[in-house]
Amino acid sequence: MVCGLASLEEASPADLAVVSEARFLEKLPSSKAGAILGCVSVRAALEADGRPFLVTSTPQQAVRAVLEHFYPEISPEAAVHPTAWVHPEASLEHGVSVGPFAAISEGVWIGEGASIGAHCVIGPRARVGPGAVIFPHAVLYPNVVLGARVRIHSGARIGVDGFGYHFDGTAHQRVPQIGGCVLEDDVEVGANTCIDRGSTGVTRVGAGTKIDNLVHLGHNVTIGPLGIVVAQVGVSGSTRLGTGVILGGQAGLAGHITVGDGARVAAQAGVIGDVDPGVTIMGFPARPQREFLKAAAAQYRVPELLRRVRALEDQLASLESTGSATDSATDSGDPV
Repeated sequence: MVCGLASLEEASPADLAVVSEARFLEKLPSSKAGAILGCVSVRAALEADGRPFLVTSTPQQAVRAVLEHFYPEISPEAAVHPTAWVHPEASLEHGVSVGPFAAISEGVWIGEGASIGAHCVIGPRARVGPGAVIFPHAVLYPNVVLGARVRIHSGARIGVDGFGYHFDGTAHQRVPQIGGCVLEDDVEVGANTCIDRGSTGVTRVGAGTKIDNLVHLGHNVTIGPLGIVVAQVGVSGSTRLGTGVILGGQAGLAGHITVGDGARVAAQAGVIGDVDPGVTIMGFPARPQREFLKAAAAQYRVPELLRRVRALEDQLASLESTGSATDSATDSGDPV
């Protein structure tokens, strides 16, 4: 009998532990886990271990299923808390939950089974799709559209004004940002992430895209379906990302560029131009992975090259000194 899931190191006899790769087998003998969930390639080792085990060709999917079984997400009660404020012209469908001190503005529509956390602010005319979950202290600006099952984590700001200013010779004058912001079905947005609304068009995040914490998307950015955007990424205005693009942590993308379908941008890369579909780029300015790694390897050889250059310079200086002495002796008539 097991009642939880844990790592090999932390598991108790009441836990199921996971061996997703053969390299974790070295920790198996010392583990106290009551049973093991492993990949097919470690079956022989698990049989030799003697504990009850399950094997699967898709360990990550299996772990997800086990976690959902042991630790089901607790859905809040379908009710509006007495301290929440809901505008009379807002429309809440069946099964909506609104937490303490949340504010729902005029013209808002919230779909069936959606959950609005404590202290959330839903701006005028925003639309929240069925089954969406907005965690406490998140803010949706006016006219934001969220699809079904979208998840917005605490502190996120969706539909913020884009960074648009015009310098008139004496001051930076604000340019009104009147565009929209649309997050399609099954998008997830991490804590304290900010997504700007379009300046005149629409900022759009495609269905199934997952965005980590502390990300900033500028105005009119478009991200295709099934993207992955890791923490602290910044994407400048009007940049377009294709389907399945992956942006590593702290990557920065210039504005008005296009990143093709399936491209991968490594952590801390600085992208200043278009990226072809399917390629992996690294570094600053970002360039193809193989080219970057060759350049990085060459950098490690720079100290050795400097030593060789200095040695050659010393030899050359010595030869020049010897040559000068020979020329001087010849000019004076002394025998050489």
